[in-house]
Amino acid sequence: MAQISKIGVIGAGNMGSGIVQKIAQEGIRVVMIDMKEEFVKRGLDTIRKTLQEGLERKLFTADQAEEILGRIEATTDYSAVADADLVIEAVFEDKQVKADVFKKLDDLCSDNTILATNTSSFYVREFADQTSRPDRFIGLHYFYHPAKNRLLEVIPATQTSEQTIEKSMLAAKLHGKTAILVKDAPGFAVNRFFVPFLNEAARMLEEKLADIPTIEEAAKRAFHIGMGPFMLMNVTGIPIAVHAATTLGNELGAFYAPCEILKAQKEKGENWNLEGQPDESRFEPIIDRFYGVCLGVAAALVDEGVASIEDTDRGAKIGLRWAMGPFEIANRIGIDRTHAVVQAVCEIYPDFQMPQLLAKQKQSGHPFAFRFVDLKVKGQIATITVNRPEAMNALNEAVVAQLEEHFNEAEKRPEVRAIVLEGAGKAFVAGAAIRYFVTKIKQNRIADIAAFTRRGHELLLRIENSEKLTIALIDGLSLGGGSELALACQAILATPAGSLGFPETGIGIYPGLGGMLRLARQIGPQLAKYYVFTGAPLSAADAHALGIVQHLVQPAEVEATIRQMAAGGKPDKYRSRPIPETFQQLARLGSADNVAALLAGRLPEGVDGALAEKAAKMVGYKAPLALKAADEIIDGQIGKSMTEAVEIELGRLEEIFSSADALEGLSSLGRRKPEYTGK
Repeated sequence: MAQISKIGVIGAGNMGSGIVQKIAQEGIRVVMIDMKEEFVKRGLDTIRKTLQEGLERKLFTADQAEEILGRIEATTDYSAVADADLVIEAVFEDKQVKADVFKKLDDLCSDNTILATNTSSFYVREFADQTSRPDRFIGLHYFYHPAKNRLLEVIPATQTSEQTIEKSMLAAKLHGKTAILVKDAPGFAVNRFFVPFLNEAARMLEEKLADIPTIEEAAKRAFHIGMGPFMLMNVTGIPIAVHAATTLGNELGAFYAPCEILKAQKEKGENWNLEGQPDESRFEPIIDRFYGVCLGVAAALVDEGVASIEDTDRGAKIGLRWAMGPFEIANRIGIDRTHAVVQAVCEIYPDFQMPQLLAKQKQSGHPFAFRFVDLKVKGQIATITVNRPEAMNALNEAVVAQLEEHFNEAEKRPEVRAIVLEGAGKAFVAGAAIRYFVTKIKQNRIADIAAFTRRGHELLLRIENSEKLTIALIDGLSLGGGSELALACQAILATPAGSLGFPETGIGIYPGLGGMLRLARQIGPQLAKYYVFTGAPLSAADAHALGIVQHLVQPAEVEATIRQMAAGGKPDKYRSRPIPETFQQLARLGSADNVAALLAGRLPEGVDGALAEKAAKMVGYKAPLALKAADEIIDGQIGKSMTEAVEIELGRLEEIFSSADALEGLSSLGRRKPEYTGK
């Protein structure tokens, strides 16, 4: 697949300038075009203002901000995007204006250029059909603020080619978006249930079910969000809510149409008055009504094939920042209650029918089951994708079971020569789900953790010893169990965004899925101890220098490199290799004497003084029991087979998870600094 090196954006308003900023932030050249110089200047000023906010929050440096601006070409000249790989239209929601933009682009741009619309109101196919390249036309629906919100809905038109879809998904990944594939339908996926959420808040006000502060607070409690529907409308604009509801109503019926009080508020040109104290006694019927509308509409759009239940939830969590998606909420409150609140909405609005999905789920008596792992076979390559980007693809029981299921299927396919494991979004796999461990410890069910870990080991040994070539594609952050999964593969392919890391000793445990065993066999026990003890990240470039990563390539080169790897032989990842000079001091930190010093709180010797102090400080934050266990396990596995080494590691598992330090470290993660007692 061709590299994406230049993107054009038509429109320098709030949405267009935000898209431009995000693309430039991720290292891609971008051209921003608008009709008048004053609009272009205003767009650049908006970007500068947002970058200044980023500087104040220390998201990047002044030099980085200048580099970002340096990747942006701002002009009124459409010919500047003639050779772009992708051009995104982001002008205001006027069908004729958009159509005129695409006619101009279609005549001007290279045959290889993909044209995309950011529309939220119209069918993508309406614009695609007006061009001479409907196969190279797609919808890319961004969410506000596009420089900050990671969600991107990718909407193929009827004639959009598979190659265009793949390239658009690559473009999304390259500029840091989590993409969900959505059918070309009214409201697409997220707005289909978000707009009724806003409209229903106004309807409840109109019916005098409660006042604004009460409805606002009930919505925040129901969905665990920071802003309720009235504040959201004030921020984004009440006219936008009316326009979106009108569009949905025209396409889908009266249930979706804007209520009278919402239209009246727009005509007044005033924001909603949020002042007042909420009445908690009225929360329950309001929450039920919100659930009935949002969960019902979510089920209806899945019924219609607009999106999967997983992508619908993903859209809510990433795009709207809900704590849980509609189907996760349905599972939490129970399918019976979900069916009841949706049925109540059906009785209020005769044109809204009970979705078949919910009716069948109630009949089954089971909660919704989610697919977190996908399998795609293309020629001789099977790709297994851990698809939980909203959770950084963290491993839990369901993910491991689905990984095993898809690995079994890929191994059985006779045409498959290579099995690639990857993560969706910006992470490969960011370790195991911490909540699982905390819950099991508090329930005094350490044996469940041991059984889960043993099952993981069995799968990783199969991946390591498969007759098929197994490749880990690390195109983002990899931590803990994710790094262990990658190291179990026979080869690792990484992009510059990739990294490995072992933070476990900082949360009271040790790497428990063979990662430190495999790392020690590749780079030696001493250097492995440095990375396990300190938790220091191992960049893709450093991992490549150490021979852990076999190929380091740009994202657009991944597909071709995988084909080359599949056509070649299996690498010997445990081959003997010299440690580059730049890593020699780090390795000396893992010597027996220096490990003893570090564990005793003393400075290590024989290394640069600043490095010794830094290492001692880093190790000082770790759990003493976990460090001691990791040290003994790495030493104990020397000379043993991998199967024997795994048993040594498993043999210490119940001991470490039964410690007070493990519960302290796991429970405090993301909340406070843990206080370890060595018990």
